[in-house]
Amino acid sequence: MLPYPQIDPVAVAIGPLKVHWYGLAYLTGIAVGWLLARRRCALPWSPVRREQLDDLVFYAALGVVLGGRIGYTFLYGGKHLVEDPSWALRVWEGGMSFHGGFLGVLFAMWLFGRRNSIPFWKLMDFVAPLVPVGLGLGRLGNFIGQELWGRPTDVPWAMVFPADPAQLARHPSQLYQFALEGVLLFTVLYLFSSKPRPTCAVSGLFSLIYGCARFFVEFFREPDAHIGFDAFGWLTRGQLLSTPMIIIGIVLLVVAYRGQGRSSSAGSVSKT
Repeated sequence: MLPYPQIDPVAVAIGPLKVHWYGLAYLTGIAVGWLLARRRCALPWSPVRREQLDDLVFYAALGVVLGGRIGYTFLYGGKHLVEDPSWALRVWEGGMSFHGGFLGVLFAMWLFGRRNSIPFWKLMDFVAPLVPVGLGLGRLGNFIGQELWGRPTDVPWAMVFPADPAQLARHPSQLYQFALEGVLLFTVLYLFSSKPRPTCAVSGLFSLIYGCARFFVEFFREPDAHIGFDAFGWLTRGQLLSTPMIIIGIVLLVVAYRGQGRSSSAGSVSKT
């Protein structure tokens, strides 16, 4: 068993003002995403111009924060919402959903693309490789904040989280998600998107890999106490929400490469 590193969840405290590592992780993810987007703007096939980038990041940040909170409120906080509707506004008490943030970003990018005459899927292909940075840093924030820990286990790298009332040795599932949803997903997407790809291909690969990674890690992550399992005695809410992402990812990849094949065939015919 590995000892849990004693890290104060509060990074900076000035009187009553407390800045948590989780919040800094979000800000750092947005900042790093902006820097990476600047590099991607220089690519010949980039649909986003440098002068549009600041607005793009602003739209994306709003989509993440508002979508993440609204998504968590309705997907995971049903009991709290019924008992106390004002709980939805108390963001300082925590509670963000990736799937809600994902839908928020989709809507924000649709608005941004419509305003700037950029095709939606080309814009999503541009944004997708930037997202894993924030995902990975967010999982580190979860680890430091001792939340979303794993199920009890006897593996050699198990940890006892000081905030766990049961004081059981558990999977550090936040680190599993950091490795898969952050490091692995970023590496694959950034390398894949470094060359021109058919429209929807990068978005499809993001959806497929994230969905599979999240579905897998949920077998090691403790289900939310107020929800438990949704079906069959093992299916969690995270797996239920990730299944459509896997299906959509496969569909987008098929559409992307079938479309490329048809374009190539049409091009060869026109040359003869």
